[in-house]
Amino acid sequence: MAPTVMTDDDVRRVQRRTVALLAAAQVFGGIGTGATVSIGSILAVELSGSSAWAGAVATVMTLGAALAALPLASLADRRGRRMGQVAGLSAALAGTVLMVLAVVTGIFVLLVLGAAGIGVGTAANLQARFAAVDLADAEHRGRALSTVVWAVTVGAVAGPNLIQPGTVVGQAVGLPPIAGPFVISGAGLLIACALVLAGLRPDPLLLARDLASAAETAPGPGTSRQPGQQPAHPGTSRPPGSLKRGLQAIRGSRMALLAVAAVVGAHAVMVGVMSMTPLHLQHLVEGPAASHAGHTASGDVLVIIGFTISLHIAGMFALSAVMGWLTDKAGRTETVMIGCMLLITAVLVAGFGQGSTAAVAVGLVLLGMGWSAATVSGSTLLAESVGQESRVVVQGVSDMLMGAAGAVGGAVSGLVLGWTGYLGLNMLGGVVGALVLAAAFVTRLAGRRASAAA
Repeated sequence: MAPTVMTDDDVRRVQRRTVALLAAAQVFGGIGTGATVSIGSILAVELSGSSAWAGAVATVMTLGAALAALPLASLADRRGRRMGQVAGLSAALAGTVLMVLAVVTGIFVLLVLGAAGIGVGTAANLQARFAAVDLADAEHRGRALSTVVWAVTVGAVAGPNLIQPGTVVGQAVGLPPIAGPFVISGAGLLIACALVLAGLRPDPLLLARDLASAAETAPGPGTSRQPGQQPAHPGTSRPPGSLKRGLQAIRGSRMALLAVAAVVGAHAVMVGVMSMTPLHLQHLVEGPAASHAGHTASGDVLVIIGFTISLHIAGMFALSAVMGWLTDKAGRTETVMIGCMLLITAVLVAGFGQGSTAAVAVGLVLLGMGWSAATVSGSTLLAESVGQESRVVVQGVSDMLMGAAGAVGGAVSGLVLGWTGYLGLNMLGGVVGALVLAAAFVTRLAGRRASAAA
């Protein structure tokens, strides 16, 4: 096949269209995740008959996203971004169907399988940001990526607030009211699939490779541009990924160890506290009877839960650009410390203010901001702390550990909530944040001493 010949203006037009389409798809695709996070723990308790299973939905979603990340990336590598996105969104659409069936039939296993499908969709949503930079010029990559991230935020924030309208939709179509939000989520995912399948042409990754190949075979003025910095023959010039090799590279760098600890620790705290907050709010507003199996949350409680989770998600993503600026200006380690301090403040506010819905909401916003600061700075630090030959596999290992930490955090949080209550759950999160903060402080101090000695 002959290399694609396009002018720079042609490429820029394709890039603008690609970013706009991905952003639109992400708005619709993000709705499913927001709704599931908001009412997943409540449904898990209702269908399982035990509060010990309250974290099952968040756990399976997180684990599904972690396990799907590499297969979806491999599919995109072989077939292009369009197929990787469609596969992930289709799995999420199937997940919403299973969620509805779980509510209708009362079968807990269907709820878990549905959460796994939606988790795969979450992995696809995250990978969409990379599709936005395949064709971007170096000076515009941050802008393109942030546009898609913001679009994810719009969908994810809108999702929880569609819970109350969803109950109306559920009743209108003859379903239990709590199944309605998943009907809306499914419709959004169907639109997202259609947009990507029909509109993501030419595929940005495949086009970037064609352009890189053309630049290599015909060097000269106007042809040296390599959009997205994709190699001409991906997969032939780099060694296969290896979990062992990635772990060895991380262990060999003190800064890489801190970076992974920041990303993994922040994610575990965020998922653990966030996933149990809807159940706590239901208990707070409706009383202890709300946690009994078979009890359906009222519409007012669903509105409170949806609003709180929306604020939390906004805290996670709305200030991501600010956290990136802070990482560059204040320093990587310093921003990790700021993120840890925000996490600790968040759990103190939510834990000791557990009797107030307003205090819990403030705590969840701070929790999202702490996660954002620690994740942005930790990811940046990680990329700078290992050699180029190990960077991709190290980032893959970090994402796997991050997903695993979220899954463990979601699973353990239900047990901790049952044993120690919401305050105890938050205090455990504070301990994790304090440990990472201490590690960052020690690392920073060691770095200053090394610089002074030199």
